[in-house]
Amino acid sequence: MNAPVVSVLLPAHNAATTLPETLASLRAQSLSDSEVVAVNDGSSDESGTILQACAADDPRVRPIQLPRVGLIEALNRGLSACRGEFVARMDADDLAHPLRFELQAERLRAQPGLSVVSCLVEPFPSETVTEGFRRYVEWLNGLTTPTEIARDMFIESPLPHPSVMLRRTELLALGGYHERGWAEDYDLWLRYHLAGKRMEKITQTLLRWRDHPERATRTDARYSVENFLRAKAHYLLRGPLRGRDAVIIWGAGQMGRRLSKHLVRGGAPLFAFVDIDAGKIGRTLRGRPIHHADELPDIWRQHTHAALLAAVGSRGARALIRARLQDWGFVETEDFWCVA
Repeated sequence: MNAPVVSVLLPAHNAATTLPETLASLRAQSLSDSEVVAVNDGSSDESGTILQACAADDPRVRPIQLPRVGLIEALNRGLSACRGEFVARMDADDLAHPLRFELQAERLRAQPGLSVVSCLVEPFPSETVTEGFRRYVEWLNGLTTPTEIARDMFIESPLPHPSVMLRRTELLALGGYHERGWAEDYDLWLRYHLAGKRMEKITQTLLRWRDHPERATRTDARYSVENFLRAKAHYLLRGPLRGRDAVIIWGAGQMGRRLSKHLVRGGAPLFAFVDIDAGKIGRTLRGRPIHHADELPDIWRQHTHAALLAAVGSRGARALIRARLQDWGFVETEDFWCVA
């Protein structure tokens, strides 16, 4: 059999209530030269039966029936079975626009230097979408260019996993999905980023992204704030902070305190904190002094190759800090990174 253009990598665990609708959206794609590698990860409901019935009706659907192995192993087992030039991720409860795979494959073929293409997403159903998820989607949809995605890489995961299409050979060369105790998709984007890969989004809404209380981001500890901070620290140390003679953190509050713990454990040359809270100025955190933010230019000049991390999580703070640093001549992704 000739290899298809696109392999859809679709893991499913106890997804019987949503899987038929998801599969219907895949069968309605305008790009028909595709296969669906559907990995049933030990479901105890009818997911396996649904996949087998769909495969009997459509030979492009290739079910893989597994005992419960967990998401990362299911993804890697499915990836090893994918034959397409491109791999499109899909979750068993989301809905793809009919043009999604056609437009994403066209973009990848038109830009040989592009590694990952995503799209805008729409959260649904409206009655269950939380305000936090809605704000996250708004932020995601505001990052479309490779520059914007790279700039905000250490704030949060900048690509919705079920929205992406990747080059299969590149994904395999990067080792597929890794188990590190934190979110597998964020880990993957961080590895792509450190490898210098370009990622962008088609500025059309091509995925409806389901929000519900059982989402892994709410039930799986790998998606906790603490584990996201571990991931950030791990890759900051191997990327932006590598070879620096000093690390300065803007923000001596909860976010700066928690991130600095992982950075110090990893050997970062943490020098100082800066803040605007008068109650913190003059104190210490992790044995380092807390200065007023206005002192930052003087502190900066004491070092030859320092890095600044802006770690203030309150709403609106990031834009204010960016503006202040840019006024002082700091260059984002060279001198400073926003990490909250």
